[in-house]
Amino acid sequence: MTAHAYLAFDRVSKRFGEVPVVSDTTLAIARNSFTIFLGPSGCGKTTLMRMVGGLDSPSSGVIRLDGNVITEPDRRRGMVFQSYSSFPWLTVEGNIAFGMRYRDDLSDEQRSARVDHYLKLIGMTDFRRSYPNRISGGMRQRVAIARTLAAGSDVLLMDEPFGALDALTRERLQLELRQIQREEEKTVIFVTHDVEEAVFLADRIILFSARPARVLHDIDVGAVLGPSRTLEVREGEAFFRLRNDVLHMIRNETGDHP
Repeated sequence: MTAHAYLAFDRVSKRFGEVPVVSDTTLAIARNSFTIFLGPSGCGKTTLMRMVGGLDSPSSGVIRLDGNVITEPDRRRGMVFQSYSSFPWLTVEGNIAFGMRYRDDLSDEQRSARVDHYLKLIGMTDFRRSYPNRISGGMRQRVAIARTLAAGSDVLLMDEPFGALDALTRERLQLELRQIQREEEKTVIFVTHDVEEAVFLADRIILFSARPARVLHDIDVGAVLGPSRTLEVREGEAFFRLRNDVLHMIRNETGDHP
């Protein structure tokens, strides 16, 4: 374990009753990195992410953020789920402002400026007074991301946030998320079981076994594809080769061979 790891998992295990879900996981995640938790459905990767968010507690071991043991949720760690978690009674700008409801350190002027900043960042300034039932699913996920950023979260925990979107919207939001992550210098943990999405988004993929989750492979995607992601990268030979390698790893774990 690296002593200077920003987010550190130290021999973390989790059981629900007699059922083991996560097994003896030790990881070190760097600040401002984009890490994908990838593995078979139901393997325990979402449970591990929820423990980072403070929504579940390890049965043994500890998780530390910047040297401090995580024991409960706080605004430094914001979560974005697959479901469109907008508040229907609030406008787009109201939803983003809601993320700052506990920010006693901000004046009204600063709150307003942050709302304007994140509206511009997600490309929705023209929709600021729209209600969630008047915008698309992809737009609602942008709002959820902006609300989490406005809250001041340093770590974004994302549980298959694009899973319910059509292919073109999903591709566009993947590109936007990578850009936002780099511009805002956020640490992202992103859970998915979609191999192509994982390879396109990640700096690093942690591939987990079937339940109980244990680390099978730690894949340095950035070393293969570089730091920037474009549609051209997605269409390149290196991308397809890495995607196929990761698929092969998963098939070996699940026994799912054609």
